[in-house]
Amino acid sequence: MKGTDDVLETLLLPFVSGRLQWSNDAVFLRARFSSALAQLANKELICEQSFKPETETLERAGFSVTSTLQESDAQRKFQIVLILPPRQRDEARALFARAKTLIKEGGIVIAAVSNNEGARSLESDLEKLYGNINTLSKNKCRVFWAASNSNSVNQPIQDEWLSLDRARSILNGKFISRPGVFAWDRVDVASALLAQHLPDNLQGSAADLGAGYGYLSDALLTKRPGITTLAVYEAEHRALQLAKANLAKHESQHHIHYCWHDVTSGLLEHYDVIVTNPPFHAQGSIDRPDIGRRFITIAAQSLRPGGQLWLVANRHLPYEA
Repeated sequence: MKGTDDVLETLLLPFVSGRLQWSNDAVFLRARFSSALAQLANKELICEQSFKPETETLERAGFSVTSTLQESDAQRKFQIVLILPPRQRDEARALFARAKTLIKEGGIVIAAVSNNEGARSLESDLEKLYGNINTLSKNKCRVFWAASNSNSVNQPIQDEWLSLDRARSILNGKFISRPGVFAWDRVDVASALLAQHLPDNLQGSAADLGAGYGYLSDALLTKRPGITTLAVYEAEHRALQLAKANLAKHESQHHIHYCWHDVTSGLLEHYDVIVTNPPFHAQGSIDRPDIGRRFITIAAQSLRPGGQLWLVANRHLPYEA
């Protein structure tokens, strides 16, 4: 189980301090677990989390978790909506606006952000949408909340922000993507370099580890008829749904399996070819080369004899050894 999480601890501060009263009628968007959340393990809290490692941690702690709220819950109104906003601002604004569709009249929307990840900007955004807000600070983080009242919510801003996170075409219509996904509105330079060097004679079963919206998978399948099957591994469910749409054109010639899966826990099969541009950041902006190293270890364990790993990474990362 995870230890401390300063942002999550700060998010719960208004309830711990008595400023707000807890209600079991609550939903937690972009939920994650730490020791601070353990006190709510027996509460009726619905958690939405699209990142597989966080989902699995919440499930092990006994929480009810879904990658996307089911239709019955999405139409339900809650007394409390908890939010841990993502770093991408359009995605965060869309989440604030979506919270309004989930909250009861007079219910509380509450969010927390660390100071060095845009707390003041997102606090200002919540105020623009909901009107008067309350704020507390702790752990170099800010928690801010507002009551949802129809008369105070800025409806034009809500309508505008709800659209910010919707999937849209990019790269002259070749792909669809959405804010918050890695390199969401462009081709990552490293991925483009790897695609440029993939040989045309690759054959057999293949896997793309950390596929994002599907750019490398598309490059792998284009003009490589020797690839018979492709497993698309992605821990972020939002990205995997985009990859499904972007790779649909290849499904008539290749068997494609979409795997919402944490690569660091191991792969589901063995493969002849593996391609990857592994992530090297986790929460926050600190380099996490251990993630990329784990991708390499898992790839080595999952290649068939004679199989090939094609990997790209920033020069400063300690992968070559």
